[in-house]
Amino acid sequence: MSAPSESSVIRVATASPYDVVVGHGVLDRLRDLLPSGVQRVAIICPEALEDLLDPFADLLEGLDVIVLQVPDGEEAKHWEVAAACWESLGEEGFTRSDAVVTLGGGATTDLGGFVAATWLRGVAVVHVPTTLLAMVDAAVGGKTGINTPAGKNLVGSFHEPAGVLCDLALLATLPPEELVAGLGEVIKCGFIADPRILELVEQNDPASLTADSPVLRELVERAIAVKAEVVAGDLKEQGGTGGHPGREALNYGHTLAHAIEKSTDYSIRHGEAVAIGCVYVAELASRAGVLPADLVTRHRAAFGRVGLPTSWDGADFDALLATMRVDKKSRGNQLRFVVLEDVGRPVVLAGPSEEDLRASYAALGGSVS
Repeated sequence: MSAPSESSVIRVATASPYDVVVGHGVLDRLRDLLPSGVQRVAIICPEALEDLLDPFADLLEGLDVIVLQVPDGEEAKHWEVAAACWESLGEEGFTRSDAVVTLGGGATTDLGGFVAATWLRGVAVVHVPTTLLAMVDAAVGGKTGINTPAGKNLVGSFHEPAGVLCDLALLATLPPEELVAGLGEVIKCGFIADPRILELVEQNDPASLTADSPVLRELVERAIAVKAEVVAGDLKEQGGTGGHPGREALNYGHTLAHAIEKSTDYSIRHGEAVAIGCVYVAELASRAGVLPADLVTRHRAAFGRVGLPTSWDGADFDALLATMRVDKKSRGNQLRFVVLEDVGRPVVLAGPSEEDLRASYAALGGSVS
């Protein structure tokens, strides 16, 4: 991994390759990531980050900059918000030679990517994530989406960015609970692909994982590298080789996590829900005879060590099950879960018994009546 004073570049080698720049104080690299010839830029930014807009727009001096402010958090991921953005782009005469820049967390990144993907059937987008979660998850991989009453991210498209800029200095303003929530996706990457991530979490004091911590930087770089490698091999979730689930592996823990998010009207943080979801599928895999019991314990220990929840009783299981049945990994009436045979060995468990589904939720402390 790179030295603290340097920026590092992680190449995402898909059909339309792009760079993810990681470092402290690297916002001045923004123009380098924009396609050549761009003259107009639309910055999509949540209202909560209004104070960042002026200094950020200064980085684009000489370009025609328009600002599209959107609601904070998951409230941004609504078709009416996307439609308002489209309308503004139309009024400004936004063309295919122009570019969108997202500045914000995961919800802003998902929405902004979707707007860029759908305006004129696709314009360039550069993501500047401001949260740990967005850096290691939403900004990399080209998935975009908005929510519907039926569930999270059910409407969307694949639209790869022109580049991603992860300035770790932005994390210094994050509330501690937001930084912790972002670690949910980081630890997930450790379980599905990179055991060193788990070792770093287990061997370091969680209180030391601050924005300027070299350990946090290594965790960020490793999590991004995991995602970059997976999406380079299977951008559109068509499946991996040799029994590997391909890009679906990145959805480890997400089937229950998305159902929990919907049940709470998105008041729970995504990384918190992912932590619960990962413990759930570990319990499920153990009951199905796929995962050794000691790795279930390791799941609880790793997520719990950084302060993430490993139990949950916020909804009746039947309601969660109904939502899980419309998960994107489902096929017909059959539920499919990404589970582990071992650390770094994800597989798909199709059609688990309802008895195991319920027992695994009960193991989280949830109601299965």
